[in-house]
Amino acid sequence: MSVRQLDNDNPTIFAPSSSSKRRAALWVDEADVDVADDAAREAIDAEEVFDLLRSVTDPEHPVSLEQLRVVSREDIHVSGDRVLVYLTPTIPHCSMSTLIGLSLRVRLLRALPSRFRVDLRIKPGSHQSEHAVNKQLNDKERVQAALENAHLLAVVEGCLATAGKRGVEVAV
Repeated sequence: MSVRQLDNDNPTIFAPSSSSKRRAALWVDEADVDVADDAAREAIDAEEVFDLLRSVTDPEHPVSLEQLRVVSREDIHVSGDRVLVYLTPTIPHCSMSTLIGLSLRVRLLRALPSRFRVDLRIKPGSHQSEHAVNKQLNDKERVQAALENAHLLAVVEGCLATAGKRGVEVAV
């Protein structure tokens, strides 16, 4: 049995930012409002998206993506029903970038209303295969095929196991 070599044996770990002051629902409960009433839709901002992503766990290390600075508030942009998230790998040749992006996509697909279009991208200049990773992360067929793979789905579920602990330090 071989032991898998980690891409980044000793990543820099940062303290999580202070918890968001927001604790209200991310959107109006559809049971309470007529869905056809567009004016009743609550807008979602970058802070709320960050709260959804901040506690997702890294697939190689038992720390959050926020602690590794893979995701940060400054790299999340929301405009209407479009969400753009830039992720910053811990090293330029990180082979986990696609898996991390897949985990973030699944988290947002499960948490945001279906009206939102989510784009995930590698922060420009932070990965040697930035364009290839971006193509994989935003291709619906590739994402669907990846999620049909039982092993990949299990790894994604492991990364998302801490996602409900928004703003709480992850300790596995």
